Amino acid sequence: MKTRTPMKIAIFTNNYLPNPYGVSKSVESFRKELEKRGHSVFIFAPAWKGHVDGNPNVFRYPSIDTQFRFRFPLAVPHSIEMDNIIKKLDLDIIHSQHPNLLGFSASRWAKKKKIPLVFTWHTLYDQYAAFVPFLPKKLVMEYMTKKAVSYANKADQVVVPTDSIIPILREWGVRKEMKPIATGVDEDQFKDPDGKRIRAEYGIQDDETVLLLVSRLTLEKNVEFVFNSVFRVLEKNSRTRFLIAGDGYLAGSLRELSKKSGMEGRVSFAGIVEENEIKDYYAASDIFVYGSKSETQGMIITEAMYSGLPIVAVSATGISSLVEDGKNGFLVKEREDDFSAGVSRLVVDGDLRRSFGAASSAIAREKYTASVSADMMLEMYDKAIREYGSR
Repeated sequence: MKTRTPMKIAIFTNNYLPNPYGVSKSVESFRKELEKRGHSVFIFAPAWKGHVDGNPNVFRYPSIDTQFRFRFPLAVPHSIEMDNIIKKLDLDIIHSQHPNLLGFSASRWAKKKKIPLVFTWHTLYDQYAAFVPFLPKKLVMEYMTKKAVSYANKADQVVVPTDSIIPILREWGVRKEMKPIATGVDEDQFKDPDGKRIRAEYGIQDDETVLLLVSRLTLEKNVEFVFNSVFRVLEKNSRTRFLIAGDGYLAGSLRELSKKSGMEGRVSFAGIVEENEIKDYYAASDIFVYGSKSETQGMIITEAMYSGLPIVAVSATGISSLVEDGKNGFLVKEREDDFSAGVSRLVVDGDLRRSFGAASSAIAREKYTASVSADMMLEMYDKAIREYGSR
């Protein structure tokens, strides 16, 4: 581990704890690793009604508590209280996780303090246009993408979670150099998993093969496709179960789909699983299945790999940078026949399943741990500060 002068880093994010999803987990993962190395990290995020932070370096902007499809407080990016706090901080660098809302605040304060701005492009915004109600999807998509491109081109350094999205962002107009830095797996969090506990809880026998999906149950995650594909596998393989960790507005319709398919007794919905328990769900399972096409990374893929699971996923941006087709899983076209065939092959061939699982574990430990990722991010910060200072 390289010795560095301790930095003071401000991270501005529209999405943070207790929200359980991707950007929150990414911010928290880097915060922990950077602080382990002696750096000071200050988080600026929207207020979450009813939540009290245990970390004194988390500061909350006022927010509007929205509930469109799922709860997502929207930050109000102007606050005298926050301005007074930021004024007093002797920061070295500002890292923005979004091009809008608190992204505006991040950019404004980087200019005021004359320090570099790093921007992580987390999301393929065209895939999320449907989250803005009452406006035409195409109009929203073009507006969001244009704003993000402009923001990236004004930043001092741009981070992307995986290299597979770089050609897309180039086509959209991002001119800046982009550095792929995935969010790594917190190895401490994945110590001593107890898969037997989960199998006992859901009545899964030792000789049953468990297919696991960890996902938000929403349209952009393409979960209905995964369910329909998995049902085909369950029909052909009587000693196979399907376990789902996650929740969302499609949960009810997916339960109904399970009933109509006649598979209700072999499908288990766990709901949202706490971070300290998710390792047990991976350990209880044999094959990880995933259908999302909207990922820039898909952190749960690296978690599944770290846990030694072979992957069957739709070949898409983000995922295709992590899964090595034919080595630790199968990347397939978005066709139910292809997806179910890949899963079935791993169900019936235990040797191949174990070989792919071992490869997943080895790849994740080499490339996708939180420690490896934090070292890469610190190199990016060093570069941003060095180049900013040489202007």
